[in-house]
Amino acid sequence: MKIPRIAYAAYGFALLVIVLDQLTKVWVMQGLDLPELRQIVVWDPVFSLTWVRNFGVSFGLFGDGSARWLLTAFSIGVSAFLAVWATRTDRRLLISAIGLVMGGALGNVIDRIRFGYVVDFLDVSGLGFPWVFNIADAAINVGVALLILDTLLSERAARRRAGGAGAGDSAP
Repeated sequence: MKIPRIAYAAYGFALLVIVLDQLTKVWVMQGLDLPELRQIVVWDPVFSLTWVRNFGVSFGLFGDGSARWLLTAFSIGVSAFLAVWATRTDRRLLISAIGLVMGGALGNVIDRIRFGYVVDFLDVSGLGFPWVFNIADAAINVGVALLILDTLLSERAARRRAGGAGAGDSAP
């Protein structure tokens, strides 16, 4: 199978996310010794670096660690699906979304395999967001938001091409 050139952009985004995610985790674990310090207030009360070992998934689901290998296999499966999807699209926004989600998922897979948990440390609870997260989590969330945006934009473009955007259409 020949891989289209645009798919390499998704793989590049994924690789960039993985590298940034893993480098920041090494930095907080070894450079800042965050596991020992537990928390470093960066901008009180808005932003802190807070050590969290996340044995589950988002919002504490499966927090007892019982689903470690299931979550690992699921994340690898999703990433494989996204890698194939990247070969079948030519939409740049979708390619960016795929790369971000894939990189985030694989960044967290690396943690689950290495440590048995995901390293979380970005804490913006001072803004009312109570969960501590990492670069991989942020990439997944931004990627999902871009995926939704791409879906909305591509549906809108399809309606216009089909002549659905007439004078009575209230879409912006």
